[in-house]
Amino acid sequence: MTTPDARMDDALDMARAAAAAAMRFFRGSLGVEFKDDESPVTQADRGVEAEVRRLIADRFPGHGIFGEEHGIEGGDANALWVIDPIDGTRSFISGHPLFGFLLAHQVAGETRLAAVGMPALNEIFTAEKGRGAFKGSERLKASARTGLEGATVYVNEGEKIWRAHPQIFARLMNAGTTRRFSYDCYPYALLAMGHVDLVIDFDLQPYDYLTVSLLVEEAGGVMTDWQGGKLRMGHNVACFAAATPELHRAALTLLQG
Repeated sequence: MTTPDARMDDALDMARAAAAAAMRFFRGSLGVEFKDDESPVTQADRGVEAEVRRLIADRFPGHGIFGEEHGIEGGDANALWVIDPIDGTRSFISGHPLFGFLLAHQVAGETRLAAVGMPALNEIFTAEKGRGAFKGSERLKASARTGLEGATVYVNEGEKIWRAHPQIFARLMNAGTTRRFSYDCYPYALLAMGHVDLVIDFDLQPYDYLTVSLLVEEAGGVMTDWQGGKLRMGHNVACFAAATPELHRAALTLLQG
């Protein structure tokens, strides 16, 4: 039987392999296509996911795999690996280094393990259910911010929020003291490290949020949907992460108007 520590070692191996595969393409010549939802996909997305799928199949035969590019295949739904090969393809194709790699392992529908890789930054963040969040050997702790006053707020997918919910967008533009427009997974790592207090996000898929939610929670933060509900498998999800339960309540009030 694979122990949690051994499984994390495998996840780290996968994150390193994903980073090496992605960096072979980064700032190079890319074949870019657009999917039905107009989101881009590259040779790198497909290549990274194929490499990680191969590693999972070799090391965990019988486990299910759910990836952004190739969907769900095989195995036991009670042991499921969830992959986002390049979280931030638009960043990747424009040469911006804040794209990531996301890997989560679920048991009976609960995320037990997470790895967030930042290939261009040479950083890997990990979390295990009940065992904490880490950057390398450094244990991570979210900030102690309890209210919006003085908060550093990152708004992911701001243009989508503006189009779909202009009144909420207007409130967000007056929230906290420092506000930044952002994308993808790195704001959640910044929250786990204590640099950012609140991340608002919109229109996400399970492979976008399952990994980062465990990282946030194991660093002491709270991450839910915009109604305050637990994050489960779903599509086009609006969610947010806060450093403390108190700040989460304040942000929930802000979102609900």
